[in-house]
Amino acid sequence: MKKIILGSLVALSLTACSDENYANLNVDPKNPIEVPGNFLFTNGVKSLFDQMGNTSVNRNIFRLVAQQWTECQYTEETNYDIRNRGIPDTHMNLMYTNVLHDLKKAKEAIAADEELFPNEKVNPEAMITIVEVYAWQQLVDLFGNIPYSEALQGLNNTTPKYDDGLTIYKDLLTKVTTAYNSLDASLPGMERDIVYNNDISKWKKLAASLKFKLAMRLADAEPTLSRQHAEEAYNMGLISSNDDNFTLQYENNTANAHPLYADLVLSGRQDFVPADTFVDYLNDLEDPRRPVFFDDNKTPYVGGVYGDFNTYTDYTNIGKVFFTRTLKGDLMDYSEISFLLSEAKERNYNVGSTAAAYYTQGITASMEYWGIPAADITTYLNRTDVDYDTAPGTWKERLAKQFWIAMYNRGFEAWSVWRMYDAPGLRLPAATETPVPFRFTYPVREQNLNGANLAAASAAIGGDTQQTKLFWDKF
Repeated sequence: MKKIILGSLVALSLTACSDENYANLNVDPKNPIEVPGNFLFTNGVKSLFDQMGNTSVNRNIFRLVAQQWTECQYTEETNYDIRNRGIPDTHMNLMYTNVLHDLKKAKEAIAADEELFPNEKVNPEAMITIVEVYAWQQLVDLFGNIPYSEALQGLNNTTPKYDDGLTIYKDLLTKVTTAYNSLDASLPGMERDIVYNNDISKWKKLAASLKFKLAMRLADAEPTLSRQHAEEAYNMGLISSNDDNFTLQYENNTANAHPLYADLVLSGRQDFVPADTFVDYLNDLEDPRRPVFFDDNKTPYVGGVYGDFNTYTDYTNIGKVFFTRTLKGDLMDYSEISFLLSEAKERNYNVGSTAAAYYTQGITASMEYWGIPAADITTYLNRTDVDYDTAPGTWKERLAKQFWIAMYNRGFEAWSVWRMYDAPGLRLPAATETPVPFRFTYPVREQNLNGANLAAASAAIGGDTQQTKLFWDKF
């Protein structure tokens, strides 16, 4: 009798299953067909921080190109051999697939989510756009012309055209301005905002600061457009303290640690030391950030020879903070905006204070970020070779040296400083004396899969070489 009852219950349960429930038996719960927009946003944002923050020679060599770090056993990257490991291929692939694709899908998912009211979509869509603008600018600033208007279409277009870099910049200025204007503190934010925890005022400052940065990149290429957007952005309200920085707080666990922890600690390798280019500049200035940036294993601090083989134990090592899990990821900060404001004043833009005041503000912001005592900051600022009015060189040279130092641990921006201002002076790598690149060459994969469009892009920018300057790099 028990067998009959149990059999009947099983039969009833099976016949009670709807077609929809039965179909769900074929759904893999670990790989859902539809991923919520906020999860895609989180993944896109973290992927962006991870890619820009790691130091794998297969993925990100910007600290090396900026000559802030150098290599020990392997020296291809410090001699600007970027094709050997396919670095441009990997970087472009990660930025398009892990960052921009996820952000695009996040926006589509939020737009299609019928459980959200229209006003619940406004801020999330604007926040996604802001991060997209950051990622697109980074790619343009690395390669020049890139796939943009026809990109991210999957099988619908596997050979996208390359858009003109200046045209992309103009579109990014429009998009980030629209995003800024859309942000509304009275409306809901994005679930799982891992950057600002839905502080819309900070998202607005980030949007304005991105607009300002884009505008200042155009100062030599499109001076009228640059001034217009820079002044607009200034009046919108820029990042105004380190509390507004576009940073990601990594966690004290292996899974969500800063990517440097995997590169420097978990790898068990000793591949990098601070470069003599960087160490010598800081030694000359007796810079109080040295105990943070560098380890104390050598007295005085001595940098590895840039572009040559270096024995790890013979040179000053990287500072201990960069080996920690909880090191913050940093993609835009108060120091960067301060130095750009100093440049804007030198160009007579209407942006408030003086070039000297913004320059001082930039140095101070960097030192406070790294925990330098106030007394040491004051002493440093009073040095005749640091003070804006007495430091040697043109305004570009004075500004560039301190800007470049402040971008330590932000290798891409440190390299961009050198490209923008042609300062500070960098060295030719010891092994090959190859000139410092102005850009990365296009991925080899693109030559094979999108050759015609790549050829057109190469011709449009003046040749696919490392010495081809970007459209905004006029001098």
